[in-house]
Amino acid sequence: MSARPGDDARFHPEGESSVAGEFDHLPAWLRPVAELGRRVGPADFATALPPDGGGRPSAVLLLFGEGPEGPDLLLIERAHTLRSHAGQPAFPGGAIDADDSGPVAAALRETVEETGLDPSGVEVFGTLPALYLPPSGYVVTPVMAWWRSPSPVRVVDPREVASVHRVPLAALLDPKNRFRVRHPSGFVGPAFGVAGLIVWGFTAGVLDRLFALTGWERPWDRTRVVDLPARLVHLDRPVSDPAGPAADAAERVRGEATSEDTRGRDERRHGRMEGDDAAKPADQDPPWRGGMP
Repeated sequence: MSARPGDDARFHPEGESSVAGEFDHLPAWLRPVAELGRRVGPADFATALPPDGGGRPSAVLLLFGEGPEGPDLLLIERAHTLRSHAGQPAFPGGAIDADDSGPVAAALRETVEETGLDPSGVEVFGTLPALYLPPSGYVVTPVMAWWRSPSPVRVVDPREVASVHRVPLAALLDPKNRFRVRHPSGFVGPAFGVAGLIVWGFTAGVLDRLFALTGWERPWDRTRVVDLPARLVHLDRPVSDPAGPAADAAERVRGEATSEDTRGRDERRHGRMEGDDAAKPADQDPPWRGGMP
């Protein structure tokens, strides 16, 4: 399924982007993403705002490129032996170290360490608002970048990363690859089935909002809810937690429950809640689960 710039109308939902000057050198299909950095706020993506002076700063890299199948996005699969969120597909990234000059430096450094990326071929064009994840205490800044000169990427350290993928945007946007996933804790949230992976949690939440805000989203069946496979439920628990995934996940979901009303208002503002089901907390789509991506 081709998704080359200019070939598919869904990458130009309103014709030419309103971004001018600063972003003219970017591919036309990418300009709506660049524009987001100028016009969105934390409430467009998150239900909980970062606390004053609190939270552990971190950053992830949303690296957009053009591969054999058209526009794509770099994702990793976290190693299955990590202490938390093992096996989850994610944006590359991690905590901001003392030696990092800020989120951009941290996101690039972590991506190099995880995938072997050559940063000289990457152009950062903006950031999204810092997103607070209450259960883990992380404050995550998504850094947006254009992969103008792609370099080979791979698993650098199998103790941290299980696999590396350039996922076509066409696959992420294809309605047949979209659904909602249900965790045994009761959490229900957006998910994508791509590259042999189930993308869910924080990463899926960011993508879900990104596609809606850029106008790229295509209608998909929100009533399609599937149980998170048992192998992923098992991997989702911290290694140190003898009680297993259910107890840990329940604690994270309790932190999200206080934000349901805010999420409901946000969903209605974007016209994505319908009928009586919108009033049922269990049927709403929290933007993501807590924890690092």
